[in-house]
Amino acid sequence: MKKHIPNIITCCNLVCGCLAILCATRGLLEVASIFIIASAFFDFFDGFAARMLHVQSPIGVDMDSLSDVVSFGVAPTTILFVFMNNLVGNLAPAVRDSFVQYLPYCAFIIPAFSAYRLAKFNHDERQHLEFRGLATPANALFIGFLHFSAQSIPVLNNFWLILAFTFIFAFLLVSDIPMFSLKFKNLHFKENLIRYIFLLVAMVLFIIFRFGAFPIIILTYILISLIRLPFKNHI
Repeated sequence: MKKHIPNIITCCNLVCGCLAILCATRGLLEVASIFIIASAFFDFFDGFAARMLHVQSPIGVDMDSLSDVVSFGVAPTTILFVFMNNLVGNLAPAVRDSFVQYLPYCAFIIPAFSAYRLAKFNHDERQHLEFRGLATPANALFIGFLHFSAQSIPVLNNFWLILAFTFIFAFLLVSDIPMFSLKFKNLHFKENLIRYIFLLVAMVLFIIFRFGAFPIIILTYILISLIRLPFKNHI
């Protein structure tokens, strides 16, 4: 029975992703975003359970990737698509009735790039110690919570900025940029300095912005990853 436990947890990840899509299509963006968090929770614990129970398997790896395409690819993209459509509705009539009304569909490059990124991750031996490109859960927390951040950061209600983020983050998914992992091998401060700094900043941002903090936290994560590039062999 125990060999099925990680796969059951993975299925919970998938179900939450499906519920996020359903809620987003009904305009319940806040609820949809919460299901993204639930998916991330199950995504962490399926691998943790597999390692603890010593029941890791190729099928489990495949199931995890397939679930992630839905939960961290299609689901957050659906939220983003609805949010972008809402922003188009705020544009001047002459603009929103032009070709611009079709631009929100550009969001669906995200699931395609997410699928490629997940396949690449499964076969890239370099990514055991650090990520190459932006991880799909991180991307999902960014695009799936932009509408939350827009409530307290007015500039994020700009359609053209959100469209730009769509292309930038699609590129980051498949880029070869080294980004630090949050996995701790030990608790030594010096060896985990970057991780401790990031977690401290993330906590402060969450206290200030609540759920709207996730896009800011992910931007901070990317910025720290870029800043550490010249020093990554020393920190």
